Amino acid sequence: MALLVQKFGGTSVGSIERIEAVAERVIKARQSGHQVVVVLSAMAGETNRLLGLAKQIDEVPTPRELDVLLAAGEQVSIALLAMALNKRGYSAVSLTADQVVIRTDNAFNNATIREVETQRMTALLGNDNIVIVAGFQGRDVEGNITTLGRGGSDTTAVAIASALDADECQIFTDVDGVYSTDPRIVPSATRLDVIHFDHMTSMARLGAKVLQLQSVEYACQHRVPLRVLSSFDEGEGTLVNFDSMVSSTIIGVALQKQHVLLEIALPKAELSKQVTLFGLTPWILDHASDENKSQIVAANDDIARLKLVFDSKMRHIGMVSILSLVGDGTQHCLDAIQKVLKEASIKVHTYQGDAKCLSLLIDDEDHVAAVDLIHKKFVVDVQSLDNQSYLAVS
Repeated sequence: MALLVQKFGGTSVGSIERIEAVAERVIKARQSGHQVVVVLSAMAGETNRLLGLAKQIDEVPTPRELDVLLAAGEQVSIALLAMALNKRGYSAVSLTADQVVIRTDNAFNNATIREVETQRMTALLGNDNIVIVAGFQGRDVEGNITTLGRGGSDTTAVAIASALDADECQIFTDVDGVYSTDPRIVPSATRLDVIHFDHMTSMARLGAKVLQLQSVEYACQHRVPLRVLSSFDEGEGTLVNFDSMVSSTIIGVALQKQHVLLEIALPKAELSKQVTLFGLTPWILDHASDENKSQIVAANDDIARLKLVFDSKMRHIGMVSILSLVGDGTQHCLDAIQKVLKEASIKVHTYQGDAKCLSLLIDDEDHVAAVDLIHKKFVVDVQSLDNQSYLAVS
């Protein structure tokens, strides 16, 4: 018998029919003799709906009150799943973060989990209950509701798995594993059977949406085995651990779409200092012709905050995307990559990286063509010439 923590995202619980399907999936694990803790996100679209309501009141809502509002979404989904399981004759108990006692720091909207108490969950599991926990939320030392940022339910699941010493943390989503790139953009993308935590961390940091970055970092730090599975199809998914071995080829291409390239009338050092005070770590570029100006790559979600400080000094240049290659020795491919993109009339504004990842700044309108081309030339074609699989092998 294993102890499994299973996390289901918003699309997996996006309707009553899908919640019923999740109940069947959980029962299947229970019938196999496993103890199960389930972590749920809010129903698909619910967090955005609540955020939209907040912004009708205030474009930049008070962070504490925003967390009070956003945490409501998960309470709905955990109660509905508990009802579905109890209806089927399986004892299930839903718990908010406060009832579990998930303690975080006080960084509203992007809190970090400090501690997860296990006594109540362990007691319920010992009495043959399925435990269902609200993801995405916690409480700080003063009892304030906090949320963990976008995708924070993954982090909740990993933290609970670590605290309970679970055998595996299974992340169920709308894809059947981690792919060499987004299969919605490149249909020829390949599912990885196993991927090393180092590469998964890079993929998550650079735009791969299948796992939230904080959850991968937490799992890596606490050595929690992760498995990414489909909520809708059977399969083994992708295992994320420390035991995989890879060749020196590029294993994946990540993408961060619809960013904004801005010019701000400040030297790079001063701009860097000011945005750091806001908790932002954007890509800051030197200005080619004026040392008193800098260019900054910002996500759409950060524009409102930047306007509060730099409005009169800020000029919109254009929409951009960040295309990143992940693997060992990516820097060796730089010249060849730039040549391929230039031949396709795709402009590279600038690049940055290290031995394990290389990021290119391109125009947003070129992102589909660029990802497709880079994936074909530097993942698929390289693999076809080499019998040693770039898939991580256990």
